[in-house]
Parts: sequence; structure tokens; C-alpha cells
Amino acid sequence: MAVDELQAIIQRCQILEEADFKGEDFNLFQVAGQKCLEDGYTAQLLEVIQNEKNKVIVKNMGWNLVSPLVRCIFTYKQQDDKREHCLKILDQLAQLCNPKELFLGLLEQIEQTSGEQVCQTVLLLLQPLQTVLLKLQHKKAYSVGLSLAVIMNQLVPLPVPYTKEQIQEDKLGLCQCCRAVVDFAKPFVNEVVKNMEKSSEYNDTELKEELLKFCMKSLEYPLLAAQLEQLEGIEEHPFRHFATEITDILWDIRELVPLVFLHRKGKSLDWENQEFADIERKNSADSLACLSYLVFVQHFGIDHFPVIFSPSYLLQCNMTHIEVLLKRTEESVLSKGLDLFESCLLRMDDDSLLHQYLEFRVFINVPQDLVKVMTLCPMEHLRKKSLNILQLFIDKFDAEGKYTLFRCLLKTSNHAGVEGYIIKNIKDQIHRSLMVRDSIWFTGHHLISLLDLVLLLPEGAETDLLQNSDRIMASLNLLRYLVIKDCESDNQMGVWAALTRIEQNFLKPLHVGLNMSRAHYEAEIKNKKENRREAHSSNTVCSVTVGGEKIPAMTPEMQLQVLHSALFTFDLIESVLARVEELIEAKVKAGMDENS
Repeated sequence: MAVDELQAIIQRCQILEEADFKGEDFNLFQVAGQKCLEDGYTAQLLEVIQNEKNKVIVKNMGWNLVSPLVRCIFTYKQQDDKREHCLKILDQLAQLCNPKELFLGLLEQIEQTSGEQVCQTVLLLLQPLQTVLLKLQHKKAYSVGLSLAVIMNQLVPLPVPYTKEQIQEDKLGLCQCCRAVVDFAKPFVNEVVKNMEKSSEYNDTELKEELLKFCMKSLEYPLLAAQLEQLEGIEEHPFRHFATEITDILWDIRELVPLVFLHRKGKSLDWENQEFADIERKNSADSLACLSYLVFVQHFGIDHFPVIFSPSYLLQCNMTHIEVLLKRTEESVLSKGLDLFESCLLRMDDDSLLHQYLEFRVFINVPQDLVKVMTLCPMEHLRKKSLNILQLFIDKFDAEGKYTLFRCLLKTSNHAGVEGYIIKNIKDQIHRSLMVRDSIWFTGHHLISLLDLVLLLPEGAETDLLQNSDRIMASLNLLRYLVIKDCESDNQMGVWAALTRIEQNFLKPLHVGLNMSRAHYEAEIKNKKENRREAHSSNTVCSVTVGGEKIPAMTPEMQLQVLHSALFTFDLIESVLARVEELIEAKVKAGMDENS
């Protein structure tokens, strides 16, 4: 019945001129064609489409069959003959239909799909869409750009496979889509390349800009979130392949080097809404950061770059990208920032980075971001790596650079562990200065100015000594070292001249703080012991909250262990403090004896 209806419409339209087709004819053709597909008469419909006599009808009306055709293709199984008929019909429509109408129909079908069918639909329609675009005469660049934008927008909500197992399974088909989308774009890349070869002044900004937008979008997604390390057992890593293709396209359209070194972003839309403008700026920054990672860490396209740039210049070029990546919290993105930073630093010799680079704000921001990763990141391997990179960064600066960086981090880190680490570095630099005697920055008045930041309690005697124990122990060890190394007679490092200030700002408040803290914790221990005797059951637990997060419940015994541990820390601080004061007293006495 459906076939008869279709034949009747075909026969009626065959005798009409193309200009005489009416809206009613289009509707009847669509309904009859859809009924043929739904009732399984796919072979008969294919025969109608292939009939040379129906060429004009198919050209004008065939695009209406795209939606029912796609539905039927997904309904039939892979090896079903009816599915093959539908695929042949789709191919015929791409060859015969009005390109403009079919383009809109295909794009609408891609745009309307969702969930698990996104990649299936994209993979199905990319080839006919490419065929149609190649036939377009007007607004070709716009249509190519619109197609790529719609496809990428449909893919963006899909999760990027990250582990080896997820990549191999490719559950939603994203890995296949990435390969297919690049193949889809290649004819248009080749068109731009051929035109550029014809004329060195070729500047087809439209098609070139659309391809550039596609590459920038691909860098932001999926490459920024993708695992790009070589994985054992995967012969051709789909995302590494995709990254290679994207960098190759950028090179072919002569945009790779400008993007990496000149931070060219292409044409920016004039958004009236500031929020949209900010989003575009952020996305562009993410894309450029990912590109730098691909080039300088994974070495995609690195062969295209001349080996003329100094390591310090490469670091300077990449610091903005590193800052962008380190502000993110996703493991895949954050690890790329650390890898890029490490790669840039490993190219440099120690002590080769001039202190003037710290005049660039980004050279101050990045180590501060690194400190946040060290102290706040929930992933231990990234915390450890960030600590190693911070040390690398410190090592690369000249003496004045190290000095300036230490001052900055002491003022901004707000973390006792980090401050203790920096103070240990200061001690190492003082030792080095004494050995080689080639630096003024860790002796004399410069050192005393630095010690004013080190040898003090942030809140005087009321400072939380337990929370600041790392910093306090590092400060005491530094002071002990200085007292041992610096003779009062020559006062090379200037410590003895500042001794009164050190005692006033650090040693005396520390004594008072230790006495107050010890008394407080001893009282707490006494209370806990009394409460434990009064408790009906030893299984009584308490809830403890740290930083707004509840930690596992503690029994009274566990609480007592924590309190005794605090007292042990105070004992340790007190023993080092006593040793420092003994050394000071002995040195002062020795100096007085010498003078007398």
C-alpha cells in the first residue's frame, strides 16, 4: 500500500515542471517515503530513488527523507539487507539532492540527536555532509564552519575516555568520531593549502578562520581532558592520533607557529554580553595552553620549529599557559600544567634564570598556584610532583631571583609546611654563599631583612604553635646554623647585630607561647582522663570537624594520643630552642672573654 502511494505521487510529479511542484507534493512524498521505510519496503524505495526519471523529484524532495531514514538505519541490525538499502538511499540523496536543502536537513539531524546516539549519528552523516559541502557554491566557508561547530557542540557533553580500558572500550564512540571528524575536514584543509600555494599573498580568511576555530575547539575538547601518554597495549592511541592531525592542520594553514609564539587567537566576536566574551577568552586560553603542552611536552609538530629559542624565552612564552592549567582542578588538566612547567624548567641550567623575570606578574603567580596544588590537591602524586617542580623553579634563578622569590613565598603561602620548606632553602643558600663567597644576597643586610620575615611568630605568643610547628622548627634550625657559623667577632652574616631584635620578636614570644600551649594541652589531657572515668562506656566517640569536613569519629583513647603527640611536639621545639640559646650564650661569653 505504501509503495503504491509513493508510485502514485511519483507519476503525478513526473509530468510536472520543477517550478510547478507545490507544498502539498513535498508533504505527500515525505509521508509516503517515510511509510515505505517504516513498513520495510526499503528495496522499492531505493529503486525509486535510483530511477533516472525521478532525478528532478529526488533533487527537490529527497532531503525530507533524512530524518526517517536515520531512524530506520538505527532500527535495523548491522547485517540486515534493509539497513544496506537505507545506507544506499542516503548516499544517493547526497549525490542527487539540492545541496543547500540537504545540508540543512543533515545538520538538523545531527543537532537534534542526544545521549548515546550522538556519535552514531555523527559517524553516519559525516560522509554525506562532506559530499554536500563540497558541492556548495555559495557560503561554503560559513557552511563548513557551521557544520564543524554543530558537530563539536554535540560531542562536548560526552565524557572523554581517560583510562586504557575506557579508551579501548570507547563506549560512546568518541574516539571513532575524532578520527572521522578530522577526515571530514581534510578536503577543506587541502583547499586552503592549494590556494596558499598558488599565491603567497593568499588570505582566504573565511575558510581558514573556520578551520582554525575547529582546531581551537578540538584543543579545548577533547584534547585538554584526554590522556595523551603512550599506553602499553594500544597500538594507535586515538587521542594521540587526533592531536597529531590537529597540529598538522594548524601547520598546513600556517597557524601553528603564530599560535604558539604570538598567541594568535583568530577573529574574536564582538559580544554585547560580557559573560559570553569572558567565556570565549577562557576557552581560547585553554586551547592555547593545551597546544603548548602538545608541542613542548608531547612534541607534536616540534619538528616544524627552528631550534633558535633560548630556554628562558620558551619558559616566558609558556608561563601564561602554565598558569591557566594550574588553576584547574581536574587531574588530566592539572597534570598537563605540571608537565609543561617541568619540561620548560628541565631545559634550563641552574642559576641561569635572571631575577628580572620576576618583574613579570606571571612569574609570581605561577609559584603561588603551585603552592596551592602542593597544599590543597587531593591527589598525592600531583602534590609531590608540584613540590619537586617548585624546587626546580627555585634552582633555576640567580641569587637575587631566589632571594626575591623566597620573600614573596614567605609572605603569600599562608602554610606552615611550605614556609618551613622555604626556610630550609634559605639555609641552603646561606651555606652556599659561605662556601663560594660570590653572593651578597644571603649575607649582611640583605640576609637580616630576610630573617625579619623568618624569625618571628605570625601572631606573637598567641600563635598556634602546633599548626606552625614546621615553620618554627625550620626557623630554629636556621638560627642554630647561623649562630654556629657566624663568629661574633667578624659578624659576616650580620646575625649578631640583629640578635636583640631576634630575641624580642622570636625567642621570647616562643618561650611564652610554649608555656601557654603546654598548660592548655595538659589541662585538656586532665579533663579527658576525668571524663573517661565518668563515661559509662569506653566506646564513647566524638565527632571532629576540620576545615568544614568531618573526619572519622575518635574514641577518648585516640583523643588522648593526639593531645600527647602535641606535647611531644612542644618538647621537641623546646629542646631545639634551649640548644640555640645555649649556643648564643656560649658565643657571647666567648666574645666577651676574647675582648677582655
